[in-house]
Amino acid sequence: MTTTTRKTAAPKPPAAAVAQDAHWAATRERLRARSRPVLKLTICDDDAAKQAVYAARVAELEAKSEAERSPDDEAAQAAHRTATATLAEAQAALDSASIPLRFQALDRKTYKELLAAHRPTEEQADDGYEFNIDTLGPIIIAASSLDGITEEDAQTFLDEWSTAEAQALLNTAFGVQREERMDLGKG
Repeated sequence: MTTTTRKTAAPKPPAAAVAQDAHWAATRERLRARSRPVLKLTICDDDAAKQAVYAARVAELEAKSEAERSPDDEAAQAAHRTATATLAEAQAALDSASIPLRFQALDRKTYKELLAAHRPTEEQADDGYEFNIDTLGPIIIAASSLDGITEEDAQTFLDEWSTAEAQALLNTAFGVQREERMDLGKG
């Protein structure tokens, strides 16, 4: 005699009960109101501004350490305040010299459609690619840009920037598609 095991779907709670559950209703609204992830790529060609921030951070950390070791030493406290102000000024100068680019994840359906529309070449497939980076790259950059980068802009950047910088641009635009903001297992 053969016994057949039939899998049954887990019973769904009655819709009226779910609707009355204030906790779930509030949770559901929070889940529906979530925005998609955003990543930022910051570009700065001003090496002096970057070095100034680095030096100011080191000086601030040293001054902070000394101020913490000597809480009653007014000179150490003043040196820490000065170092903190110098770091803030250096950071403001760096921020002013920098170009931040922001990218937001596309909705899953759009992303999957773009991947499907840009299948890899035979050579790319042999190299393990799941899509054609050459055709999809500029499209993903433009589609996920929150700053108005066009496909033409993206293609120009990819063609004219150094390999490392073009890769950073691609990595940010593709990376935001895989950005995870969940912490599984914590209770």
